[in-house]
Amino acid sequence: MSIADNLIQPDRGQDAVAIHLVNKDTFEAFAKDLSGPQRAALAAQKFTGAGYQTGIVPDGEHWFAVGGVANPDELSSWCMAKLAEDLPAGTYRRVNGQPGPAMFGWQTAQNRFTRYREDSDAEGPRILLTEDVAKIDLVIAEATAACLVADLVNTPAEDLGPAALEEEAKRIAGNHKAELDVIRGDALETGFPMVHAVGRAAERKHAPRLIQFSWGDESHPRVAIVGKGVCFDSGGLDIKSAAGMKLMKKDMGGAAHALALAELIMKAGLKLRLHCVVPAVENAIAANAFRPGDVLSSRQGLTVEIGNTDAEGRLILGDALTLASEGSPELIIDFATLTGAARVAVGPDLPALFTRRDQTADQLIEAGRAHDDEPWRLPIHEAYGEWLKSDIADTNNAHGNAFAGASVAASFLDKFVGTTSDGSPIDWAHFDTFAWRPFAKPGRAKGGAALGLRAAFHALRGRYG
Repeated sequence: MSIADNLIQPDRGQDAVAIHLVNKDTFEAFAKDLSGPQRAALAAQKFTGAGYQTGIVPDGEHWFAVGGVANPDELSSWCMAKLAEDLPAGTYRRVNGQPGPAMFGWQTAQNRFTRYREDSDAEGPRILLTEDVAKIDLVIAEATAACLVADLVNTPAEDLGPAALEEEAKRIAGNHKAELDVIRGDALETGFPMVHAVGRAAERKHAPRLIQFSWGDESHPRVAIVGKGVCFDSGGLDIKSAAGMKLMKKDMGGAAHALALAELIMKAGLKLRLHCVVPAVENAIAANAFRPGDVLSSRQGLTVEIGNTDAEGRLILGDALTLASEGSPELIIDFATLTGAARVAVGPDLPALFTRRDQTADQLIEAGRAHDDEPWRLPIHEAYGEWLKSDIADTNNAHGNAFAGASVAASFLDKFVGTTSDGSPIDWAHFDTFAWRPFAKPGRAKGGAALGLRAAFHALRGRYG
């Protein structure tokens, strides 16, 4: 990641270039107070006050900036992101107001993925000042988490296999004195048979493993965060097409979300006992790959007939969700780049959300809407779960029709989420997230993307802050 640690700084009256925010309705009145040459300069830049427009206005020996937004009185996370992308390096201050939510997009707009090449066109840092000093640390932490997701997802599978995910978990756990445990080899085959089966065909350096760490006061409510870590998905023996395989480095996007969210939770010091679980595999093709028609055992004890080896993410999540349930947590949240059906249903911008409880869905949706990261709820419909019946095993991992793929996948996962110590169903939320942005938007580069991360964090912060 190529980004300054802190592009949002306290406003102590230091020299800064002024930024005026206007929209189409207020631009005419704003322009009346400008000189003729200043109005001409904006006209030459075709500035009208429309959203995401940037104008530079001469002012004697200096200059100031004008930004177009939808509503200067109600900024979103992205309202000032185009300014952060377009303006020259320097220090800036908003006139007649604070940047508020737009601090997040100002920070993420300057993230660059430079692992494999220098960004020769990049400007130097653009610093934004604010009087809301108490908000800076949280904004920076959230933006850093979002950029971590993007950078992990953008990294090719050869450089981000299961071992690299383990190293990232080790870094995060070490920084916050969390207790890390990694299960591999014979112990993985015995204790997490579906994780082992999916990952066993990969070469040795990409061997499968179950990564977990715990943090926080044991007397606090337990919360488990689970992330699908398929570091590359060939589809297995039910091989994907070339086009379908092209983006499969991103199939560990759920793990990236889980790790980033866990780090956010620990940085914020939420009053919970965290259990983070990442099953990490590569779904490769070799003589020992699991096959269509095989019946796998699972950690929970259910047997699973393999209807499709390309429905592998739900298999490794099944074992991981079983482990997460064993601690009788108050809440489990999982993230997974699970189904193309979710993208057909809600497109690339909205993570599909499934929950057992309406209240939990409401909390996540409200938190996401308030922080420009809204998920869209889809149903776990009991009747669709019937499509997973197997003639020879407890369940199949895939259904034989083209309907409701995201809901059927969620129904499969639901089988592996347990009950609390009193026998009631564990509160569970499942994000079927794309973890990818096919088109760049201000503050949001094309490529790896955090979708559902802020919704989950702020819902947890509302419960355990």
